[in-house]
Amino acid sequence: MERRKFLSLSGLAAVAAVVPASAEDFRKTKPTVWTAHTVDDAVMAMYGTKATTESGVTVTMPDVAANGGAVPVNIKSDIDAKSVALFQNANPEAAVAAFTIHENSIINYDLKIKLKSDGTPITVTAIVEGKDGKLYSGVKTLTVALGGCEG
Repeated sequence: MERRKFLSLSGLAAVAAVVPASAEDFRKTKPTVWTAHTVDDAVMAMYGTKATTESGVTVTMPDVAANGGAVPVNIKSDIDAKSVALFQNANPEAAVAAFTIHENSIINYDLKIKLKSDGTPITVTAIVEGKDGKLYSGVKTLTVALGGCEG
């Protein structure tokens, strides 16, 4: 790499490192979200309401997960958003994750979550907080296979 190009890229990296991140630390600003035991209570603690419009958000995951220790989840939305949060009704605490959305971000997140299961169906809910102040949700139900060597 040419020396000048290297120095200019190094300078850009230094400037980018100085720019403060605008992400909210939800664990500090909304601590009760992370101790809520139901999805409704966690959504209420996060957003101050549990009223959502069930549209505009897609949650994709398997219908049956062989391994409750690493269930793949995809959250996708085209909504102009401020935040995205993920909740589930299987584990003792309902909140899984929350993200602050940058104005130029694309909401297409892949993550793996751990789900405790006794064989009953589990509901996973993604909530997108739109810049219009409305809450949009997507819901997916799955079952974690019992008795497997990974489950």
